[in-house]
This record gives sequence, structure tokens and C-alpha cells, in this order.
Amino acid sequence: MTTFNDESVTGDALRRTLGVSRRRFLSTCTAATAAAIAAPVFGAAPALAQDGVEAADTDRGRSALVPPHKRGIILYTVRDAIGRDPLASNLPSGFREVFRQLARFGYRQVEFAGYGQHANAPGGANLGTVEGAKLMRSWLDEYGLRAQGSHGFIPPSWPLTQADLDTFKRNLEIANILGMDHMGTGGDPTGSPYRADWDVAAEKWNTMGAIARREGVKLYTHNHDSAYDFLLDGGPLDAQGRPTRSSGIRKLEYFLEVTDPKSVYLELDVFWAHVAQYKFHTYTAHDGSQREQVFDPAGLVVRNTNRFPLFHAKDGVVNPQSGLGYDMVPFGTGDIDYRKFFTRVGAKNYHNPMVEQDNAPSTSVPGQSLEFARIGYDNLAALRARN
Repeated sequence: MTTFNDESVTGDALRRTLGVSRRRFLSTCTAATAAAIAAPVFGAAPALAQDGVEAADTDRGRSALVPPHKRGIILYTVRDAIGRDPLASNLPSGFREVFRQLARFGYRQVEFAGYGQHANAPGGANLGTVEGAKLMRSWLDEYGLRAQGSHGFIPPSWPLTQADLDTFKRNLEIANILGMDHMGTGGDPTGSPYRADWDVAAEKWNTMGAIARREGVKLYTHNHDSAYDFLLDGGPLDAQGRPTRSSGIRKLEYFLEVTDPKSVYLELDVFWAHVAQYKFHTYTAHDGSQREQVFDPAGLVVRNTNRFPLFHAKDGVVNPQSGLGYDMVPFGTGDIDYRKFFTRVGAKNYHNPMVEQDNAPSTSVPGQSLEFARIGYDNLAALRARN
């Protein structure tokens, strides 16, 4: 399985690793899509109780790398199903029916990406209220699911306005009603490459994290590739007086250093971390020299285990022509070595992997996102430690 996540990868090895043909990529994607279309399972037998799963997780002497109670999905993957009009489709539609279907697949956890659904679904269009959260909690309990996190409201203001603070606290109240241990966002603390701006972001997140902690919730930030680019923190200044070179520390690594480990957490999107590994492996040092430092996503987690309570388990097929290094595919059908990743990061009863596929919804295949969710669950559950 082709991957970029070995510490030993050098620049030349990285380029050699990308030597995957376009034909291989297309054949992999075609096979995955064909399997999805050919094998709908919306009528599968309920898997709510998961009888016998725990026993199967130790089959042939190999333990599951992701325990049954830690297998989750972010609802962004099936957002089209949540937003679907139940009066116009016989497919699962709205939160309640989607919860039911995900539980049948075997999932035990969900991560929210907003609280909106189609207006014709039970509960109406907006469930992002106290009463709406109580209703959704009853559905989660009904189907044996646990809400583990959300990509919710993070105040844009700093210092915090009263209105933003009130909204933030309402979202924490909703998180507690839903039973979440974590609440987060899908955006970076700042889009800036400069250390001074990350210092300001750290001050803001330390403040918000302390508020969340008092409410019993861990605040986290979820990030894509750019947050793992190198921080500009030295060297000659540009015309605006800003640094132009790097010490070799990555932006989120610096963020971890300057934020409170008891109040501020991260969710690693494993796909985008591998994109960062492909894109950001050289930097200009303060002395002007070019230096190479290939990013090791699993290594970052190992060094900061307690700071990463959640992952996005998202897969990709190597494709250097894409500009990202990978093309997104259903979890378990790509080239990212998740057996090695989960083995290295360990702490399997602490981390919460959420299957995600940004491009799962399809206008031409309405049931695709839920079918890809099923494929993702099956492949997550199949991961076993080597003897």
C-alpha cells in the first residue's frame, strides 16, 4: 500500500513514492464506485446491539485497531441524506432516519456538522435549539448512538463580543444536551503564516477553551493541509515588516506549544495531514538555506497523544497530478496505510476516529453517500493489529 507517512521518507523517496499511474487511480475509483452502486444495503438487518462483534474483534488472535464503541462518522459525509425531502424519496432522510441507518451499519458515534435538515423531516428544519437538541438526543439514545463532537460555532470576534459569547455558550449547552465530550470547528485558528497572528489565536482559543472546560466540554479545532505548512518566524522582513523565513516549526505544532493542553484540543484529518506531507516538505531557513523536513502525521499525534481526541478517518488514492498528492475515495479503498497509522498512534480507547468523505454525496446516485458510509464502517471495523 503506497503511503507517505514513514519518518524515513526523503525528498527523492517522496517523489518516487508518487510514481503511481493514472490508470491505477482510475481503476481503483471505478471498482469502489461499482461496488457502491451494485450493493445497496438500506434494508440490512439492524446492527444496533452488535451481538457478537466484540468476539469477532479478536478473531485469529488479532485485536481490532478501532474498538466497536469508538467507530464513528461525521455527518458531513451524509449531508445530502440529512437534507433530503422525506416526502420525495424512499431513501433515509433527515436526522432520525439517518441515525437509524448508521446504527444498522454498526456505527456507535457521530460527529455533527450543523443541526439543519429538510423542513419535512421529523423535528423541522432547525434542530439547533435546546428543544431540538433534546429531540435529537432521544433519537441518538433510541439507536444506540453517541454524539462525540461537532463542527459548530466558534466566535469570529476577538475580544469576544457579548453576542458571540452568548451564542458560544448556547452551543455548549446544546453540546451537553446531546452528550458530547467535545465541541469544535472545521476551520483553522487563523489563516495567517505569521507567528504573531498565531499568538493572538492562541490567546483567543485559551480563553474559549477555558469557558468550554468549565462546561465539561473539550474545545477542538479541525484543520486541513495549510495549517501544517511552516510558520514564518524569522529572517529578513518584507515591506510590511513581516518575517519571510522559517525555523522549521509548523503552524499547528506552534499552536500546540502556546495553548493550554487542558483546554485546547485538535482533530487530525488524516487525509489532509497526508496532503500536507506531500505539499510542505521543504522550507527556507532563517539563513536562506533550503531544508527538507517531511511531515509525519502519526508522529505528531504520538508526541501529543492527549491533544488529539478525534480523527477524521478519510482515505485517498495517490495522484500527483491532482496538486494535492491524493484523490479522495471511500475509507479503506485508498493508499493511506491506516493499519500502520492506528498501530503507531495507539491509545485506541482514547482516540475517536470519524469516517469522513467530503465528496460522498452524488446527485446522480442519491444513495451513494450512505453506501460509502457503509463501506467506511466495514473497512474501519476490519482493521486488525498484526500478530
